[in-house]
Amino acid sequence: MATALAVWDHVQTLSAGCATVKVTTQGRETSAEADCGLFMSTHSQEVASGERFEFGRNWQQFLRALTPQRIAQAEDSLRTMLGVLDLEGSSFLDAGCGSGLASLAARQLGARVHSFDYDPQSVACTQELKRRYAPDDPLWTIEAGSVLDVGYLESLGKFDLVYSWGVLHHTGAMWPAMENIIVPLTAGGRLFLAIYNHQRYWTWWHTCVKRSYVSAPRPLKWLIVGAYTSFEVTKGLVKDLVLLRNPLARYRQETRPRGMSWWHDTLDWIGGYPFETATASQVFDFYQPRGFVLERLDVSSGHGCSQFVFRKALEHWVWTNQPYSLAIVPQPSAPRPSID
Repeated sequence: MATALAVWDHVQTLSAGCATVKVTTQGRETSAEADCGLFMSTHSQEVASGERFEFGRNWQQFLRALTPQRIAQAEDSLRTMLGVLDLEGSSFLDAGCGSGLASLAARQLGARVHSFDYDPQSVACTQELKRRYAPDDPLWTIEAGSVLDVGYLESLGKFDLVYSWGVLHHTGAMWPAMENIIVPLTAGGRLFLAIYNHQRYWTWWHTCVKRSYVSAPRPLKWLIVGAYTSFEVTKGLVKDLVLLRNPLARYRQETRPRGMSWWHDTLDWIGGYPFETATASQVFDFYQPRGFVLERLDVSSGHGCSQFVFRKALEHWVWTNQPYSLAIVPQPSAPRPSID
């Protein structure tokens, strides 16, 4: 495994519709080019019109702080949620690969990986991770794509594991995206999702903050970030003091899930727009009639993401009335409800 960390210079948008990430590693400048086609122009238009957060730009900064420890944490997160020691012999689709860290972790665990993202800069980030840690690896492919494009998903074939962590609620069409993500999953395969938890009152407020951030000029963006982070840090400090906990512990690298960093998670949260939410029961009620069995559930009690691991049944199964039980009984297929 390569241990050198790259210092990111900038991302340059080329007229051909690609993103090239220039990096300097041990004094040697190289580049990772993302072949992004038409996605670049559409994505750029949405960013310019204040309709979308630049997730990929945030991930560029995150890769500066990527360490072997963070990669190991990402691997442990996959092992824990999936209940496996490795992914040898499995195929892994990373739908909305972002920084590429989950794709790298899956590849390190032995899976054949296909990564795609709608954000061209996220595609370039993932390609840079491959260049660092798995150059010329034929079992890891990366490209631009959209989970809202059913034709594209059909062209990918079938995968044993489809992974989409914190992605579908940022598409601007979460429920259709949740439907589409089923397409590339093989029968008996597993679907690993993370969806923002819906809160009765706070979701409206968070939507307003995010919409204000993406539509604001850059100087005002930093004012929004400063105000929001000050509020969150103060709230966390009060809570930790009341509970007699170390207030600094929440910001330490070893306490962050999936190898993430507090600062980049915070920027992602403040600016992450489009933004939709769902309760855990809504997500379960969506997939259960479609023949999915819930294997693991990690419910967020606040505004974070609830995590779900579903298995696509070989026959149509329904849930027993035991909470979170894995007991299943075969049933006749139920009609698939429409999504309004």
